[in-house]
Amino acid sequence: MQYFYTNNNSADLIVFFSGWGCDENQFTNLHDDKDVLILFDYQNLELNFDFSKYNNIYIIAYSAGVFVASVMAEKIPHVRQKVALCGNPYLFDGTLGLSSEIIDVFKNITLDNYLDFRKKYMVYSDDEYIKYNQLQSLRTIESCENELIALEKLYSQNKNFINPVFDKAIMAENDLIFNLAAQKNFYQNKLRIIKNARHHIFFKFSSFSDILEY
Repeated sequence: MQYFYTNNNSADLIVFFSGWGCDENQFTNLHDDKDVLILFDYQNLELNFDFSKYNNIYIIAYSAGVFVASVMAEKIPHVRQKVALCGNPYLFDGTLGLSSEIIDVFKNITLDNYLDFRKKYMVYSDDEYIKYNQLQSLRTIESCENELIALEKLYSQNKNFINPVFDKAIMAENDLIFNLAAQKNFYQNKLRIIKNARHHIFFKFSSFSDILEY
C-alpha cells in the first residue's frame, strides 16, 4: 500500500481509502482544512503511519477502498465517522460487489481503450471527462493489473474479517460499476444518492469534508 499525506496543521485527520487504479493526483480538486491521508495501490494491507497525534479521525472509503477500509478501520484509533462511497465491503461478491462482467471489463483495459472506459464508466458529462483526464492517475496499466490480482487475493484471505458497518454511504445514481439496487438493499437508510453522477463523484464536492457532511 502507498500513501500521500497532506499536513494542514490540523488536529483532525481524514483517511481516504481510494479506489482501484487510483493515486493522489485524481483528488487534487479537493481542498481541506483537516489533514488528509490518501491511501492507494492495495498490493498489500501494510500501512506504516503514526496516527497518535490525532484525536479525531474520519474515514472515507471509495470503490475498492470500501473493502480495504472494512478490514483495516479497526486498526486505526479514534475513528469518529466512516463513510462509504460508490462501493461495498463485499467487493468480489457477485451481487453486492463487482459482477463478473465488470471484472472482465477491468481486466481488458488497454492503452487502446482506457479513454473509452473512462468516458463510459467514470464520468457523467463531457465537462467531467475533460477534468478527469486533467487529473488522471499517473499509474501504469501494469500497476493496476497487479493491484487487481492482489485485491482478489486479499479479499479471499480477509473476507471473514470484514466489518460491513459504515455510518453513511453515498452512491452515484448512474453508477455502472456497482449495482445501485443492491446498495439500496445493503445500506438501507444510511444511503445517500447523488444524481447525475457516475462512479467518479468527486467533481460534485470541493473538499473531503463536504463528503463527510453530505
